[in-house]
Amino acid sequence: MPQHIIVVDYDPLWPLLFRKEADAISRILGDNLVLIHHIGSTSVPFLAAKPIIDIMPVVKDLSGVDAVSGEFVKLGYEYLGEFGIKGRRYLRKGGQERTHQIHIFQMEDDTNILRHLAFRDYLRSHRDVAMEYAALKKDLAARFPYDIDGYCDGKDAFVKKIENLALAEYSK
Repeated sequence: MPQHIIVVDYDPLWPLLFRKEADAISRILGDNLVLIHHIGSTSVPFLAAKPIIDIMPVVKDLSGVDAVSGEFVKLGYEYLGEFGIKGRRYLRKGGQERTHQIHIFQMEDDTNILRHLAFRDYLRSHRDVAMEYAALKKDLAARFPYDIDGYCDGKDAFVKKIENLALAEYSK
């Protein structure tokens, strides 16, 4: 059965769920870990979201991540390698009804790291834009409850526009 796309109102437990998972990820990555960030919609207070915690560890060396992939599997993650983004390690937990996603980048990958942080911070500081985004996501989830491509395609132009605004603001 395909993934069921639901968008729910903000849950104040999301930061706690991030912290719990970040602690486990930190133990696995050890000294290779530089920083770990809560990203995605669940990291933005008051933003409706798919209830999936997005986590972005920044590491010294991706080969060190590959070396401990089995530890992530023991934690319930699927280890999917780059999964469409060069220089990333992508992991997901929860199968079709996923609960967590990990996007690991090496610390020199400023482009991808900055893109995620700028988008998150822009939504945090522009509540009107976050509410517009929430309304769009709720509408798309209602229109495409089992079509992740339709849902993502429907968000694409909005996300790109906000990402560009966010990067321009972040670089000031």
